[in-house]
Amino acid sequence: MSDIASRPFAPDDFAACLSIFDSNVPPFFDPSERPEFCAFLHGITADRTPYLVLLRNGIVVGCGGLIIDADARQATLCWGMIHRACHGAGLGTALTRERLGLAAALPQVDEVVLATSQHTQQFYAGFGFGLRSVAPNGFGAGLDRWDMALRLRPARR
Repeated sequence: MSDIASRPFAPDDFAACLSIFDSNVPPFFDPSERPEFCAFLHGITADRTPYLVLLRNGIVVGCGGLIIDADARQATLCWGMIHRACHGAGLGTALTRERLGLAAALPQVDEVVLATSQHTQQFYAGFGFGLRSVAPNGFGAGLDRWDMALRLRPARR
């Protein structure tokens, strides 16, 4: 995928990221989550929330990042998505690998966690994420919340 690149989110990417979100409503996001996503984008700080955009041929087609909690030694995969018109092209895999690589490079992170839905839990299981809990309708009506985790390094004592 030589036509694929990633770079840090910039404020000029806001509209493209919202378009990507909107293309995935439904089934991957509930419309009620849009204000939370907007607030997240406005609050990005590179030290605690590295957030990437994925480009194909120079056009933003995906986005996703990490929330770092050094005290818990965790990184949370957050707001990862690929424009619906681009699903099935391996872009989600590329974005997930990129984010897991970022997390693994941080010495203060031993585990990666995420909250996803029944629609994408199998995708993350393919990367080794294990199920911690399921909350029916946890993201909205018919959109269950699956909490999953991937251990990068043994727990420190």
